[in-house]
Amino acid sequence: MPGNASGGGTAVTRSTLRQQIADALRDEVLAGRLQPGQEFTVKQIADQYGVSATPVREALVDLSAQGLLESDQHRGFKVHRFSVDDYRTMVEARSMVVDGVFRQRTERGSAALSAQDLLSVRRRAEEAARAARAGDLDILIGYDLRFWRELGALVTNHYISEFLHRLRVQAWVFAVPYLRSDQEMSEWLWSGHEKVVDAVTHGDAEGVRQEIHAYNAHALAWADRLERGPVPPDGAGDATDDRPAPVRIPDARSER
Repeated sequence: MPGNASGGGTAVTRSTLRQQIADALRDEVLAGRLQPGQEFTVKQIADQYGVSATPVREALVDLSAQGLLESDQHRGFKVHRFSVDDYRTMVEARSMVVDGVFRQRTERGSAALSAQDLLSVRRRAEEAARAARAGDLDILIGYDLRFWRELGALVTNHYISEFLHRLRVQAWVFAVPYLRSDQEMSEWLWSGHEKVVDAVTHGDAEGVRQEIHAYNAHALAWADRLERGPVPPDGAGDATDDRPAPVRIPDARSER
């Protein structure tokens, strides 16, 4: 698995492996293969991936710090179970932060970003919107997270961008089990990514705010629907036992 530095490859350091394991487990949660409340130990994950316990423990601690896992000194770790109120608070928090970001850009008279600046973001937007319209949740999550993270890196500072990214990951972790068991899922997948990019391209900060307000209002309406007639998430997804499905930890030499 590790590359050989003397042979021109890049060695997989412990910190790299730690991040790879954290990313792989986060993807398992987002895919619904690790369910809310599901418990596991460091040894189970280490055996699953064929690695030592130390980077696994570090990865699990990292995910706990991100609010995705809970740790128990005697029982190991489990996937955090967010409530509808938690979700609503996430949406409201990101709404207030984004309001502040674009209000500041308006007050400063920030120049519009060029189409070239936004080329990668627009590609993410197109793929995310296409997946949302098709009801392809797995594809949507990946592109949606990349879209917002790349856009955030262009319009605000690193700390705010990372905070918003964490909120979006947590919101998807909450939503995935419900969406997978909802026959009306496709009606609740937002597909306005391209409209946001268009507004950013034209330097229309108020237009961006309006699109994102519509996005957050859509999310809050979905939360209200859950409270009126919840779609139980238990058992949703692809989990068939108490272990996460195998995930390949990639060779760092193949990373770009």
